[in-house]
Amino acid sequence: MEKYLRPASAIDCDHASIIEKARQLADGRDDVVDKAKSLFYFVRDEIRYNIYVLKDDFKEYKASATLARGEGFCIQKAIVLAALARAAGIPSRLRFAVIRNPLASEKVKKLMRGDLFVSHGYDELFINGRWVKAAPTFDRILCQKNNLVTVEFDGVNDALLPRYDLDGRPHIEYVLDRGDYDDLPFDEVIEWRRQGYGSDYAERFRRERESRNSGI
Repeated sequence: MEKYLRPASAIDCDHASIIEKARQLADGRDDVVDKAKSLFYFVRDEIRYNIYVLKDDFKEYKASATLARGEGFCIQKAIVLAALARAAGIPSRLRFAVIRNPLASEKVKKLMRGDLFVSHGYDELFINGRWVKAAPTFDRILCQKNNLVTVEFDGVNDALLPRYDLDGRPHIEYVLDRGDYDDLPFDEVIEWRRQGYGSDYAERFRRERESRNSGI
């Protein structure tokens, strides 16, 4: 379990901001389940989901950077939860999958050239002798605005993205499990995207970010 508790290149659980936030969230909670739930709900709701911050810049993936930014997409949010968990003494690791999301916006589908997300990241926390899956991806406000089911985490059962939305429409399909990692496999993630989205995907995201920032 040692490697799932120590700092890693992206999971910088030894950063002062991560240590302090983990202390705040775990303060007064002696039970590991209660600690894990507190960390999960902070990342789910207080780190706003924003796919448009996706960049091929490693420093943007560090847990401390995303915590300071207050927003991120699935991998960045998963890294924050992993770092907070390690700082609170809970072994954690990342897991990756290919998922299909037919409810993604048309703009996102255009950027992705389809509804497959080839590098979806989430967490596994070691709680009471077993690994429990947790996906803190979509925040509560985003789910409410889009009539999506919020992922609830009890620290005992796996909490993955839901198969259907609140209207019964197909939402998330887990297509391929890419396995677990004790740190961000940055080069592999970039290669997955190049293969899945095309070699120019980073440029497409850059143009979309600039367009959104300029108000176009």
